Amino acid sequence: MSAPVAIRNAITACLAFASPLLWAGGLPVPQDAKVVDQRPAVEQERVYPMGPLRKISGRLRVDDKVESRGQVSSVTYELPVERTAREAFTSAREELQRDGGYPLFWCQGRDCGEASLWANDVFANARLNGGDEQQAFILLRRSADEADTLVALYSVTRGNRRAYLHVEEFVAGSPLGELLPTAATVLREMRDTGKLDYPDLAAPQDTWVNLLARSLNLDSTLRASLSGAQAEAWREALIKAGVRNGRLEVGSAPTDGLHLELIR
Repeated sequence: MSAPVAIRNAITACLAFASPLLWAGGLPVPQDAKVVDQRPAVEQERVYPMGPLRKISGRLRVDDKVESRGQVSSVTYELPVERTAREAFTSAREELQRDGGYPLFWCQGRDCGEASLWANDVFANARLNGGDEQQAFILLRRSADEADTLVALYSVTRGNRRAYLHVEEFVAGSPLGELLPTAATVLREMRDTGKLDYPDLAAPQDTWVNLLARSLNLDSTLRASLSGAQAEAWREALIKAGVRNGRLEVGSAPTDGLHLELIR
């Protein structure tokens, strides 16, 4: 084996050992996990909840949803005993966001509603039937040329302590159009990651201005800096939408579109 090849193989091995995730077809794969269910791409009508799940009079109820027809594929992993569902979920979410995905809906624990409904009604996968407090779900939309692709992650721990991560990709057959995150999801992302990145947003748009204003006003103690070519215009628009002047600053982070960063 030549020296360059040996070095490259050694680097690859080190990276694989250091990272809790591998990649397959652009989707995260938790390391050392076992595939327990795999479904190849098939065209179907797909509904993704954008709120907590509950049943009323035997019918599934949700505040909002994304509904479209396209190609759906999925893999369900059983995690090794040394990995928790939360760790696998967080690692996969962070990698997808670094790859350009942004959350449309993100919930954890009882904020997601009943875990049995996610397992049986959303994913039709009984292995995912776990505790309401031990679940997490996120629906991300890819950006730029892949804006009509959604990725869903769902993690759960069952009563027998087995942990699972479900990874699902949806490629819409027709343009998805404008899809806005929920205000609570924007706030959760801001608190959890300390920043928001919207590379496809340039000049202020009324729908996004109103959404970001609602999100920021869910916690009036948060302060944020805004970066991007139109940062000052975004700041003025958010102030007009009801965000207090002193909570917003113009930053200098190099970015495409709009970047918000939490001021600690």
